Amino acid sequence: MKTTVVKPGHFAKAAKTVRIPVSQLGIGMFVSELDRPWLETPFLVQGFLIETMEHIDLVQQFCEYVYIDAVEESWVGPEERGVSTNRKKRTRYVQKISMEQEHQVASGIYKQARSITKTVMDDIRLGNSLDTQKAKDTVTDCVDSILRNPDALMWLGKIQNADSHTADHCLNVCILAIAFGRYLELSEDDLNKLGLCGLLHDIGKMKVPLSVLSKGINLSEQEAKVLRNHPVYGRNILMSNPGLFHGVTDVAHSHHEYLDGSGYPRGIKAVGISPFCRMISIVDTYENITTGKPGQPAKSTLEAIRMLYANRGKLFDEQLVQQFIQCVGLFPPGSIVELMSGAVGIVLTTNYKNRRLPKVMVLLDEAKQEQPPKILNLGDPKQHGEENEHLIKDVLVNGSYGVDVQEHIRKGLILKA
Repeated sequence: MKTTVVKPGHFAKAAKTVRIPVSQLGIGMFVSELDRPWLETPFLVQGFLIETMEHIDLVQQFCEYVYIDAVEESWVGPEERGVSTNRKKRTRYVQKISMEQEHQVASGIYKQARSITKTVMDDIRLGNSLDTQKAKDTVTDCVDSILRNPDALMWLGKIQNADSHTADHCLNVCILAIAFGRYLELSEDDLNKLGLCGLLHDIGKMKVPLSVLSKGINLSEQEAKVLRNHPVYGRNILMSNPGLFHGVTDVAHSHHEYLDGSGYPRGIKAVGISPFCRMISIVDTYENITTGKPGQPAKSTLEAIRMLYANRGKLFDEQLVQQFIQCVGLFPPGSIVELMSGAVGIVLTTNYKNRRLPKVMVLLDEAKQEQPPKILNLGDPKQHGEENEHLIKDVLVNGSYGVDVQEHIRKGLILKA
């Protein structure tokens, strides 16, 4: 039985699963399970709303029957409140230009944003005041780029520098949060607010000694206590800047809080965690896992998705986790993938009609030997090869078989849309 509540103390829709043949599917039905493993289908997760006839046609191509949620009404207390992404009128966005075109502009935006973000963070570490206007302008530039094409900045977000780890992490959370908000069809104003929340969520770490931040693991009890206080430090910094959207302070203070009350610094539960906090918590976790942090090497995007999915409804908002997975896809730009043939390449762009079939630049052949870069559009059936040898077999960690995404970005890898 699944329950989603929008406001505390309100009636919510509860669902019990019913099996039906695909011939009986209709628009508005929520498909919660399939008759086969979801990895054998184009669907990212088991759980999606039928919104168009095209959705029905696609399900009918892969399944004979499915399980839908039959809706009933029930009363649920305020403690179990969930997030409603329909709380405001949605804004539908279209991809205005190709990734290749946006890449040229996004490179300049990302370079400037990295510099400004580091300067803003360094100012706080030195005891100076927060330059809120610079932070807002940086977020606005990122929003503009992501609204034109979300892949370009997400690709550049693979760049990391050990000397400015926190600043790079904050910028990448900002970018990914904006892309997530775009997927959820938030208004442009909300995208700017959400992006600012992402950019400044870890600003409290500027009050944590560098020796603690760089150590990463094996912290003493006192060091761990200092590090876990960074949300409080962040709240104090941002509260002294009254010109900021109030949600920025809330996110800095609460992005490590979990729905079950096991988070910190206050151990608050679901009802006390705002929608923006829930979103940044998911993005922050995903970014930390996929890019790594001091003492903890990066893991693959699939491992990050599995972790989020396994903790949906417990640590993270279940509905938002599923929507986030649908947003980033299994193979986001910059992922290193191994094809069924054994060849290895880097994902360049997402195929928004079928996220399992992105465009890949193949760099290593079947024997894992370097070859001249070759672009494969996996969404084009003509390029699948015999027995689907060009389909993706696995997602690899950056550096696998000597393929370093950051190195290719620094060399100015040419992106073909």
